[in-house]
Amino acid sequence: MSSRIPLPYSPVVLEYFRNPKNVGRMENATVQSTAGSPACGDMIRLYLRIEDDLIVEATFESYGCAANIAAASILTEMIKGKTLKEAWEIKWNDISDKLGGLPPIKYHCSILAVGALKRAIRAYYDEVRKEMPNWLPKNLSTEEKQTMEEEELIERMYSRVPKSPGAEGGK
Repeated sequence: MSSRIPLPYSPVVLEYFRNPKNVGRMENATVQSTAGSPACGDMIRLYLRIEDDLIVEATFESYGCAANIAAASILTEMIKGKTLKEAWEIKWNDISDKLGGLPPIKYHCSILAVGALKRAIRAYYDEVRKEMPNWLPKNLSTEEKQTMEEEELIERMYSRVPKSPGAEGGK
């Protein structure tokens, strides 16, 4: 018998986990971005098709837990049809609220989703438009900073973990 206590996920989280929307690589994406670390297991790749600063299509690939999949899925639903400026205003707690709440230990999943979104918006203006709009802050947003800090922390933690014996070519 397991001693693990299941996390108290809302019915909305469970629904988006079991039946995610907008899953998969988008071949004709205008821009894509990634947030998270394969080392911790939670990673989101977001694909956006943008026309005239409007998000016309959004899809994702997610590697991680139920909350991670649900956060990425609901984010794609929230941003379709929004201007990039409107999408930029989405905060991590907006995603958590839409999901009916997340356990505190899973807040980082909604932070990663918004971090991926904000990275994609910056990449669009940097790589596609080649100029930043006046509403886009020059400094990183809170979610961008939190995403970067989490990625760096995970990389530091995993760089300190000793490799198991025999991990190098079966020695």
